[in-house]
Amino acid sequence: MLTQIEHDRTIALPQLPSPKVTDQRNGLPLWIATGVAGVGGVLNALAFPGLGWWPLIFVGTPLIFLALVGRRGWGALAVGVLGGFAFWGTHILWITIYLGPVPWLALAGLQSIFFALGCAIMAFAWRFADRAFAGPWGRLGLTPVVIAGLWTLREYVTSNWPYGGFSWGRLAFSQSESPFGELVAWVGISGLSFLLAWISALIVQVAREPVARKRVIRSMAPVGLIALMLSIPAFPVVTSGTIRVAAVQGNADAALFAEYTPGQILQDHVAATEPLYGRTVDLVVWPENASDLNPLERSESAALLNRVSKEMNAPIVTGTITTDGSRTFNSLLLWKGGDNAVDQYDKIHPVPFAEYIPDREFWSPLAPDLFALIPRDFTIGTRDNVFDINGVTAGLAICFDIVDDNLIRQMIAGGADIILAPTNNADFGRTDQSVQQLAIARLRAIETGRSLVNTSTVGTSAIIAPDGGTIDRLPTFEPGAMVQDVPLSQTVTLAMVAGRGIELAVSGLGLVGMILAVLLARRRRDV
Repeated sequence: MLTQIEHDRTIALPQLPSPKVTDQRNGLPLWIATGVAGVGGVLNALAFPGLGWWPLIFVGTPLIFLALVGRRGWGALAVGVLGGFAFWGTHILWITIYLGPVPWLALAGLQSIFFALGCAIMAFAWRFADRAFAGPWGRLGLTPVVIAGLWTLREYVTSNWPYGGFSWGRLAFSQSESPFGELVAWVGISGLSFLLAWISALIVQVAREPVARKRVIRSMAPVGLIALMLSIPAFPVVTSGTIRVAAVQGNADAALFAEYTPGQILQDHVAATEPLYGRTVDLVVWPENASDLNPLERSESAALLNRVSKEMNAPIVTGTITTDGSRTFNSLLLWKGGDNAVDQYDKIHPVPFAEYIPDREFWSPLAPDLFALIPRDFTIGTRDNVFDINGVTAGLAICFDIVDDNLIRQMIAGGADIILAPTNNADFGRTDQSVQQLAIARLRAIETGRSLVNTSTVGTSAIIAPDGGTIDRLPTFEPGAMVQDVPLSQTVTLAMVAGRGIELAVSGLGLVGMILAVLLARRRRDV
């Protein structure tokens, strides 16, 4: 039995703190988090073509998410800026070939700001969701859905705003060669981005579990979701015949600042088509800007097109620059020998700060020398984006049009049996730009259930089947032509039926989930 003095001394002894257990649910120190986000951004960029290491999207995106855990305000913004610039600065480095480092820095910087704002919102939502959806299954079952929805919401906003948005770099676009690519026919581009972000958030939630045994058990959640996604079959596409297409690549130096004799680009495409004379085809497709002399105004250009069309005994779809009074358009013409242009499409989504300067009076004084390099502004087209080619309806996408969800849905609603995607990639040399664009085109073929003919002045030119397979492809920077029987289809995929509904649904899920998490967390604190 303790004496009274011993008892008093025992009571008076200070309580030693118990050893601190590291809880993996806590956030990383900010200096580590910014580095982790930067690594994640670079890995995500490497998941896209040219390298195309698509599995890295399941490493890079979780690292960005992990860096957001526990972040508040400025810390989340810092993580977002570093992660966003690491991604965008790597992903669109090809812009430097076009106009040098300033436009690259401006676009990568602008997208990094949007990325950072999205990260701040996700960090805010994560903090409240972990408190609101108490218990391991709440954190595993609900929080990742909210985060994935907010990621998709950020992609939706930047794909549409400002000036029509910049849709390049969405998570889904990294998966054109992966087994997950087939899912876009079911859920669309935004739906696939949501699923990839959901898996990534699940991985982070599992990794944050401090108990190893529980971590193993809960890893079944992302593994199960991946297995479910892989088990979904390709969307059944029914073909309705074929059209024999001759797609020509002239290997023309059609870059913005190239020095060439007027008419040379047209001659290059005529020369690349001449070896096909005598072959039976239904349609000849030339790239964007293939006729550098407007055949609606220049008789020598019209005469050449008429001769080629008559020799091929088929209409030609060719790109050219057209005018209407003071307005200038980046156009496609449907040209038939003897009838001249029987239809015209004017590019609906010219590239802001590349093909035109929006609000030129405001922006030009900020960088007059830079914006002086773009002396003319292309006008936004208002014609429908389909051609009727002897009973076959062709959807039309000039270059950057291919990234615009709204235009893809518009052409399918217009009855497109096939998609023609003429482009001019000469400005970007041998960089990854053309293969990134082809990857997007491949996913569009799957998403719509349509064959797609991608013709470029210099490459990458390819004909893609409705299932995303390559029917034919040309080497870059060599003149040539692809002559193939290309499948037609009137199948309407679920992604096209649902339209923007999927995008709005998953984005709304993230936004509503965040609001609900805030309300529940505050209610629990008040109770």
